[in-house]
Amino acid sequence: MNDFDVIIVGAGMVGLTVANLFKNTRLRVALIDKSESSAKASVTGADEPKFDSRVSALSSSSREILTRLGAWTLIEQQRYCDLREMYVWDADGTGSITFSADDLAAPRLGTIIENSLVIEALTQCLESTCDVELLRPCSVDALEEIDDWVLLNTADQGVLRARLVIAADGVNSKIRELKSFEVREWEYNHNAIVSTVKTAKPHQKIALQRFMPTGPLALLPLSSGVNDNCQMYSSIVWSAEPAYAESLMDMTDKDFCRQLSKCYETRFGEVINCGTRQIFPLKQRHSVSYSKDRIVLVGDAAHSIHPLAGQGANLGFLDAEALTNEIKKGLNMGREVFDPVTMDRYQRARKGHNLGMMVLMEGFKRVFAEDILSVRWLRNIGMSRIDELKPIKNYLARRAMGLNT
Repeated sequence: MNDFDVIIVGAGMVGLTVANLFKNTRLRVALIDKSESSAKASVTGADEPKFDSRVSALSSSSREILTRLGAWTLIEQQRYCDLREMYVWDADGTGSITFSADDLAAPRLGTIIENSLVIEALTQCLESTCDVELLRPCSVDALEEIDDWVLLNTADQGVLRARLVIAADGVNSKIRELKSFEVREWEYNHNAIVSTVKTAKPHQKIALQRFMPTGPLALLPLSSGVNDNCQMYSSIVWSAEPAYAESLMDMTDKDFCRQLSKCYETRFGEVINCGTRQIFPLKQRHSVSYSKDRIVLVGDAAHSIHPLAGQGANLGFLDAEALTNEIKKGLNMGREVFDPVTMDRYQRARKGHNLGMMVLMEGFKRVFAEDILSVRWLRNIGMSRIDELKPIKNYLARRAMGLNT
């Protein structure tokens, strides 16, 4: 009863997507997660709506995947915010760029949505089928490979055996560690503060990104319901040098809102209040190989990038689709689920694109972090010129927002 063709470790957005994509494959699949249950999004019943502090900017490709799985229909009944425009500016000058969905002839630049809402919808889709077993809590303590099996020793479910193990267990992947994947990583020397804030003026579905010497600050628009006319809530991602980030965390809510209002130049008016603040260190990681024997990595377990444009989730969704597509193709050709040829094809399909997005985000960060006067001057001139050159600007927008990828 504990033998499976595939075991997916991690029931976050990417792991749940992989599990749902395996439906109707005739494989015996298990999805395991160390938590007892997924976090439930709170959407109704309060004077001030409660938001998940972790959000993503979903690309059109990610939205299409969720639609095919039936999850988007469930999300539409809750809340999401289509991004109409994004304004980016430099704190040390006059350079700025405005990205617009109208300029791209696209219905939206992206969709800002709380991670918990996506997880909730994907979990409901998974529970509607008997093809995949969801086992939780189930924490992996050890891993070994014997003959044609991977054995996962767990405290909650005993020993589970699989022909293939897919690690979707995030940036600090236990499976990646147990299997000793070689990982290249470097510190950003930044901590990210995330929270939800309410502003005096509506955001009008506009995202803001300000680059400051201490690090970038982003405000991403949120919707408080299906028929939301308020548009006063935004999710913030404030990347800052550790000492400054800690000082921001130590502030009272009132002082934090005052400092935030100053740093984003009150473009949506004063920040009225903020939700719970969370902080976490930022690192860039990339596994040298995405697969090793009968273990394969997807999402943040394989790669993690700076949250400048909120693209980490989109890379993970594309990983999930590419891996399951290659496995299904391999099975149709008579290959085993763990076939090395299949794993190599998955890596070739995803590694170049993932590295390209990582380089793009790293380039943005480095250019805007430089404090030399000549670089600041060129940066501001360059931003203003690019803003006037629509083909170049639109190309950057499509890359940065993951449009048509």
